[in-house]
Amino acid sequence: MRTTLNIDEALLADYKQLAARSHRSLSSVIQDALRESLLRRDEGASAGRVKLPTFGHGGALPGVDLDDNVATRRILDDERDAELCRDQRSGR
Repeated sequence: MRTTLNIDEALLADYKQLAARSHRSLSSVIQDALRESLLRRDEGASAGRVKLPTFGHGGALPGVDLDDNVATRRILDDERDAELCRDQRSGR
């Protein structure tokens, strides 16, 4: 199929050089580049989706505001400090 595209001159020159070095047509080189770009986009989209494991019934504990970073960090630090104290008392 024939179409018209506006391509940056420097980019077009790079693709023309690539086509000449590989003894291929400019159309073939650009088509391959477009295919690779779509493939990477598809792979990136599927790789970006991560299913995180959940435990319990979900949601934050009462009194925890996940939008308040300072308060959340304080809770985590308090829990860590309490665990360290337990470890020290038990001799770990």
